[in-house]
Amino acid sequence: MTTNFNSKDYLAKVDAWWRAANYISVAQMYLKDNPLLRREVTKDDVKVHPIGHWGTISGQNFIYAHLNRVINKYDLDMFYIEGPGHGGQVMVSNSYIDGSYSERYPDITQDESGLKELCKIFSFPGGIASHAAPETPGSIHEGGELGYALSHATGAILDNPDVIAATVIGDGEAETGPLNAGWFSNTFINPVNDGAVLPILYVNGGKIHNPTIMARKADEELAQLFEGLGWKPYFVEGTDAAVLHGQMAATLDEVIEEIKAIQMEARKHSAQEASQAAWPVLIVRIPKGWTGPKGWEGEPIEGGFRAHQVPIPVEAGHMEHIDVLTNWLKSYRPEELFDEKGYVKADIRTISPKGDRRMSMNPVTNAGVVKKLDLADWRKHAIDISAPGAIMKQDMIEFGNYIADLIEANPDNFRIFGPDETKSNRLNNVFNVTNRQWLAPRDTSYDEWLSPVGRVIDSQLSEHQAEGFLEGYVLTGRHGFFASYESFLRVVDSMITQHFKWLRKSKTHTDWRKNYPSLNLIATSTVFQQDHNGYTHQDPGLLTHLGEKTPEFIREYLPADSNSLFAVMEHALADEDKINVIVTSKHPRPQFYSVAEAEELIYQGYKVIDWASTVSVDEEPDIVFAAAGTEPNLEVLAGISILHKAFPTIKLRFINVVDILKLRSPKVDPRGLSDEVFNKLFTTDKPIIFAYHGYEGQIRDLFFDRANHNVSIHGYRENGDITTPFDMRVLSEMDRFHIAKNAAQAVLGNEAQAFTQEMDAKLTYHTGYIRENGDDIPEVQNWRWENIN
Repeated sequence: MTTNFNSKDYLAKVDAWWRAANYISVAQMYLKDNPLLRREVTKDDVKVHPIGHWGTISGQNFIYAHLNRVINKYDLDMFYIEGPGHGGQVMVSNSYIDGSYSERYPDITQDESGLKELCKIFSFPGGIASHAAPETPGSIHEGGELGYALSHATGAILDNPDVIAATVIGDGEAETGPLNAGWFSNTFINPVNDGAVLPILYVNGGKIHNPTIMARKADEELAQLFEGLGWKPYFVEGTDAAVLHGQMAATLDEVIEEIKAIQMEARKHSAQEASQAAWPVLIVRIPKGWTGPKGWEGEPIEGGFRAHQVPIPVEAGHMEHIDVLTNWLKSYRPEELFDEKGYVKADIRTISPKGDRRMSMNPVTNAGVVKKLDLADWRKHAIDISAPGAIMKQDMIEFGNYIADLIEANPDNFRIFGPDETKSNRLNNVFNVTNRQWLAPRDTSYDEWLSPVGRVIDSQLSEHQAEGFLEGYVLTGRHGFFASYESFLRVVDSMITQHFKWLRKSKTHTDWRKNYPSLNLIATSTVFQQDHNGYTHQDPGLLTHLGEKTPEFIREYLPADSNSLFAVMEHALADEDKINVIVTSKHPRPQFYSVAEAEELIYQGYKVIDWASTVSVDEEPDIVFAAAGTEPNLEVLAGISILHKAFPTIKLRFINVVDILKLRSPKVDPRGLSDEVFNKLFTTDKPIIFAYHGYEGQIRDLFFDRANHNVSIHGYRENGDITTPFDMRVLSEMDRFHIAKNAAQAVLGNEAQAFTQEMDAKLTYHTGYIRENGDDIPEVQNWRWENIN
């Protein structure tokens, strides 16, 4: 028999589902026992400190119930992104009703005892969060991140042509910069190859303690705004549930049919012929706190900020108003919703989508249907090292050759994201095999590499958008990287932190989440090469920031040349459940390490470089040099050559470090080098000169638990200017002359006085020369490594 999804009977079941979700949501906030009010409520039934957010719950439950209806009617492959902050009950309550919560967590049964446990664990010690989280079935977006809902949704539907991301955006979230950047996502969605984002702007009227800006705008203003942004607005508004159900059903039908019509028409042609579509945006005006208490002590609750969190003061120690809570719960008519065993009644549950069509069980929300990345072979692009430092290359240009191969080998599961910097970051060679994806109008007489089809999305100047796209892409099982200027990665370090927390909770709080492809972040245009931008564009602090996180999920790589960059990226792209930060160079640099050395560097994380050392691994040196980073590697090698020429009898060891966190103590990081290995490398008492790309405190931490504290660190010292590349290093004393002077003093003491004066003279000459000529001294520019063995 054909189901009439718009009949009064079907909408009555949608209404019952909605009321059941509301009932469960309220009970989760307040109750830990007696969830169906089968006896008089006592203080032992009520939480000591009810915690949660009520404001957006009823409106979101209403939207969720109606999305279920259109999934059934149109057999949609749809999932739900919960943008409003801390509405955790929504996805929990609805997944509980459709049975998926109990499938994920069998101890949360669908009867009264299971409901009791569900209520107790909500926002409770040892329980579940008050927002959508990794533990929440169907989630890929941490509720309350505020700003990234559209970016995550778009990343998720790229290369997923059948998927619709139903993305609810709270009107408080809509005030954030990243969310406003997210409206430009429609520029990059190809209706042939990609799925669709259905933004649902939930205009509920209040933030935490203020009205929302969107709520105070008339429908006409909102229509003009979204039409100007290239969307087609649809409105649903009201408070009368009976009327609103019909309006929502009819409008959602229009919206879904509009999406299908756009895709059907576009798919009559090739993806290369596609143009930007006017995708629907649904604007739903439903009061904040709808169906809850209308007011309290003479002040209104429903419709504004007072409904945001726990709206009425009922808790175990304050039961004076328990009747208000029970009346609120009874207003949903639970006797119509639950059977005698506490199950949501079967006739309500029959309207649930089935199997993977449930939004809470859609495979795309659990790392998707993962397609293994074809890693191609970077070795055919490797630099042939006839002699260390003899060849000059630009690492990112060489890396682009490998990425071009990856794009061709992975035509539908690998992408590059960035904020308008792919060409600036010297990845030009990728454009030999792909374009930038861009669906807006194009000026063919001027534009470069813009096309409706492309594996690069970098044409919006927003780090938030690029990072959000990548997160959505990898959370749904695909692969890629985000390349940006080093300092600008700090714009999104809170997003990266949230992704780290997602990974950690996925592994520690669930046993059903699949592994995720790693989030790969490439930093170029770094602190020691910002010659024309200077101090304003310097900040290597992402290394320090992420280095503080749980070590199992963080990797920080500092390859010194092209071959080591190749090896690092092959490893990073193959890894799972990690955030990989790769700091590299886009400028001409000497190439030092062979393929074999590069492979050993990534395998071990470090390597003693025999051609830059005068003692074997088993011999005791007079001094140890170490470097992590492109410029630190270069400057240490130059410093070694200066020192060795002046004092050829000094026994020295040089260690290049690529995986900096590998040097941590095993007490801090399970991967860390044992004391035995560390002491063999760095000795227990000899002086160490360590040149580092980032802040020096990070290196001090590496030596804190070790035997040898005789370490001098040359890292970024928060000094910069509009100056030459070499002077950028001098300003932080991370240059060859300071390094050589420091080393001589450490080994020879007062005997190094004349050498110290010579190095100081070099630095004085350098300073005068660059101010006269605007370029680095010839001795620096023309330096090449000479064998010291």
